[in-house]
Amino acid sequence: MHPAHAQRPYRLRFDWGLTGAQTVGADADVVVVVDVLSFTTTLSVAVESGAQVLPYRWKDETAARHAAQRQAVLAVGRSVAGPGDISLSPATIRANPPVHRILLPSPNGSTISLLAGARGATVVGAALRNFSAVARWITRSAASPEWTVAVIAAGEKWDDGSLRPAVEDLWGAGAILRSLKGAGFVNASPEAEVAAAAYAAVEADAPAALRACASGRELIEMGFGEDVEIAAEIDRCRHVPVLEGGVFSGTVA
Repeated sequence: MHPAHAQRPYRLRFDWGLTGAQTVGADADVVVVVDVLSFTTTLSVAVESGAQVLPYRWKDETAARHAAQRQAVLAVGRSVAGPGDISLSPATIRANPPVHRILLPSPNGSTISLLAGARGATVVGAALRNFSAVARWITRSAASPEWTVAVIAAGEKWDDGSLRPAVEDLWGAGAILRSLKGAGFVNASPEAEVAAAAYAAVEADAPAALRACASGRELIEMGFGEDVEIAAEIDRCRHVPVLEGGVFSGTVA
């Protein structure tokens, strides 16, 4: 990696996926993880309900064992969830009675969150439904005017395992970056400026853009249109999921 890719001269940074998080977030004070459809939207709904969320990297047999050890409800795969199950679908959290703790396996959002936290950064989860709250929380929490914030669009995966940049995550990241700039954060990287401009391009009707994008159409065609509608609750949530000790808890901003 060339040192320029770390975007180190800049206070506000943006990049994609796990490798991007490891690169621009290596020395960041805050890493904001954005996975709109659906990890961070589900995360925001969960903490809004009072639940703690344990991110987990693997969707395998170890997840159930880890959930049992941590006295957590395991979120099952969205496509196999039955009545009463909680899954990566935010609609299942709303449809079920509140629970104290949820283990949420995710190869994208969970993995980025855990590895960024292990490097010592403060990690928060952000989506289109809570971006202003996240920006307020970061602004109020900044220990100094020189705090560096790395905003990471998680993206999705192609069938071959490579990163599929997902435009909804670009919009979510851009919404946060625009809000931080409006709150007085300066010195944004060109990459961060482009993300902010991307959200500006759809801000007038972001819900329609979310329904029309590839990921939104995919979920709607799979029968998960309610998940898209929850993700499209633009800026309605005041809860900020903050990772501490491997657990996301919600704080109101």
